Amino acid sequence: MRQDEFVCADIETLLTWVLTDLKEKHEVFGFPEEIFFTPKVSDPFRMRRFGRLLETPIGVAAGPHTQMTQNIVSAYLCGARYIELKTIQVLDELEVTKPCIDMTDEGYNCEWSQELRLDESFDQYLNAFILLYILRDMFQWGEGADPGFIFNMSAGYNLEGIRSPKVQRFFDRMADCSTELEEKIARVEAIYPRVRELEIPTCLSDNLTVSTMHGCPPDEVEKIGRYFIEERGLHTTIKFNPTLLGADRVREILNDRLGYETRVPDEAFAHDLKYDDAVDLIASLRKSAEARGVQFSLKLTNTLETENVEQNLPDKEPTVYMSGRALHPISINLAARLQEAFDGALDISFAGGVNAFNLVDTLACGLRPVTVSSDLLKPGGYGRLSQYLEILGREMVERNAATLEDLSLSRSGGEDPRQAALETLKAYAK
Repeated sequence: MRQDEFVCADIETLLTWVLTDLKEKHEVFGFPEEIFFTPKVSDPFRMRRFGRLLETPIGVAAGPHTQMTQNIVSAYLCGARYIELKTIQVLDELEVTKPCIDMTDEGYNCEWSQELRLDESFDQYLNAFILLYILRDMFQWGEGADPGFIFNMSAGYNLEGIRSPKVQRFFDRMADCSTELEEKIARVEAIYPRVRELEIPTCLSDNLTVSTMHGCPPDEVEKIGRYFIEERGLHTTIKFNPTLLGADRVREILNDRLGYETRVPDEAFAHDLKYDDAVDLIASLRKSAEARGVQFSLKLTNTLETENVEQNLPDKEPTVYMSGRALHPISINLAARLQEAFDGALDISFAGGVNAFNLVDTLACGLRPVTVSSDLLKPGGYGRLSQYLEILGREMVERNAATLEDLSLSRSGGEDPRQAALETLKAYAK
């Protein structure tokens, strides 16, 4: 076994580890109880997504934080409630170049989708799901049957792969894991007997984000979205690439205004979906979702394809993908352009260079939930989320904002939260 290969711990080992560390050290996976987020009914930043409660409007983006059980648990304890599971695809035996992430300043990576096999990915997600219910019971968090968190699946990158038997098996088990759930409960009940009393759902997720990276054919994006909406009946999100903003605008923001020397190749724009096509796709899928009785939304944005020049990543990788603070203004400008085209009516969740200091601005723009990845790869890790929520809570109190809609109104005035969010977004994008 190589040192860079993942080794999955079983659920008994992880639960014993969690319970022992809580009892003896008052911590979990190295994170002290002092920074755990304790949800309260009075929290002004609560929101609803896909008809369910999110105790916070923040989460972890699909990527390195959402592949293994212990990472998902750590993020949850520190305040993440929207868990975008690592993207899965039919190719589940990839050779990923290592190191694959450089987070010196802005982020660069050459990673791909899940580094585990599909069955292993499902197992990790189910383990995490069970452990979150156990932790909620232990800490007496939440009320009623609503768990306050959501697992969001992520899949790519072409329709043929999505329809393959092993990917279909993954979706089927995420929709109904009755057999696997019972097997795991039987294995952990000796460690935590109350697990039998918990009403853990057999559906891990009824919602999915379509990732359009890594060669996803532009002409297939709508077909993939329609498949998940119409055939699977899932609340469906399309995650767009920042190249949708166009070469001139991306380079103006990144190179001319911000002064980054990062080079975005012409082919990054050539092989991606074009803006006008995306607008037509959005309008079409919104109608399909309404007819099917599910929700349709956008995710902005994926990372930005760039040339591997002077980054601390292996030279054999000609292409790396930029994330972090350099991506933030590009993603915000794309959100503003799309929202203006639809008069602020789009449901947009956001990931792109968010940190504790621009989270409030991002949420005031009506972009939610907000997920992060790059910032959590810096010192402090998931513990940084406690600062996000501290600043957000303080700002909402100071602005007398009882809801996230009130936060938008406090920035732009008026009585219509949607228009207030749009005006705030347009101003923030300038």
